[in-house]
Amino acid sequence: MFRGTIPISNDPNPGERPGLIQLFLAFLWLGATAFGGPVAHFGYFRTEFVDRRRWIDERGFADLISLCQFLPGPASSQTGIAIGMIHRGWLGGIAAWLGFTTPGAIIMITLGFGLSLAQTSAGQGVVHGLKLAAVAVVANALWGMARSACGTPVKVSFAAIACVAILFVGNAWLQILVIAAAAIAGAAMLKDEPIATGEAPSTSGSRAGAIVHFAMFLALLLGLPLAAQTIASGNLEAFSGFYRVGSLVFGGGHVVLPLLEAEVVPTGWTSTDAFLAGYGAAQAIPGPMFALTGYLGNVIDPGSGYLGGWTGGLLAIVAVFLPSFLLLGATLPYWDALRSRARIRSALGGVNAAVVGLLLAVLFTPVWTSSVRDSSDFAVVVVAAVLLAVWRLPPWLVVILAAVAGFFGA
Repeated sequence: MFRGTIPISNDPNPGERPGLIQLFLAFLWLGATAFGGPVAHFGYFRTEFVDRRRWIDERGFADLISLCQFLPGPASSQTGIAIGMIHRGWLGGIAAWLGFTTPGAIIMITLGFGLSLAQTSAGQGVVHGLKLAAVAVVANALWGMARSACGTPVKVSFAAIACVAILFVGNAWLQILVIAAAAIAGAAMLKDEPIATGEAPSTSGSRAGAIVHFAMFLALLLGLPLAAQTIASGNLEAFSGFYRVGSLVFGGGHVVLPLLEAEVVPTGWTSTDAFLAGYGAAQAIPGPMFALTGYLGNVIDPGSGYLGGWTGGLLAIVAVFLPSFLLLGATLPYWDALRSRARIRSALGGVNAAVVGLLLAVLFTPVWTSSVRDSSDFAVVVVAAVLLAVWRLPPWLVVILAAVAGFFGA
């Protein structure tokens, strides 16, 4: 049985931990309504699981984001998987992942059969309204995270430096360097109190299991390419390629695109036009950007009896997310012990502040710059932000209202 100490509720009288069905349904709803990419997903998660359901507290949520920013793979999906694992172990992580991934996966695999998104002006208006809602969701999340993570002038400065660095040199490797530098500076310059252990039961894993999970991660990363070269199997070739993408991409979201393109286009598995068509469709769907692999798994042809279709799409999605499960299983058990130390807490304080700066940079570009085109768009964002922050309307309702506004404004 997994045991740990990540605080899972900031409610002084928390209720029962969510069951598997509760986890699945909560994440299924978010998977169907959380537009806007990984930054917006953090906003939806915070509203749903910190403010509304109180399944995890503010500090625990911020620390999970910090951990998932360090790990390769889709940061927002990993945060959701981690929340599920904290409450219900591996089954909880699987329930959260299935819920959050299923809507986008169904859409993208279906698109691989030749369907396309509506190209009418009204359809484009709805998509634009969804993007405007994402701006408000991200801004609201940033405000809440900044109040928690940037409570001192030094932390505000960390956030500002990180934001400026990403704005002028925006790439995945710089993000990793910024986060690492913030951890070092935080450990040296900040003071933080260690958290108390045993605050609430959680299910973050055993130390022995962590070693096994990391060994499995490395064995698959190194062994799958060798097996694919030895065994002439298109299915194994595809699984190996998508697993490698999930293991090596840092930052998630749009950062995954260059690695995916390198796996499927130069190899001749699919054409550039087909790849870009899937990428364009992925901009308009809810849930994780990594659902794009469902489309690619359907349309690629690595040869040697590759199944393709629904089977290929599901194979690709499982392969690209499998590293996230193994890496979380390898790190969560040690995460409890590490984050309970004062020096590590100080390092996390620096990281959390830097993450706010990184998200602020992303809020400007591409979230703001690709969505807000004129004063009418700005008005929609302002109204949506007020509905979220002041009137406390649920994000799904704000998303629907913004989509309606986009439809009539088309």
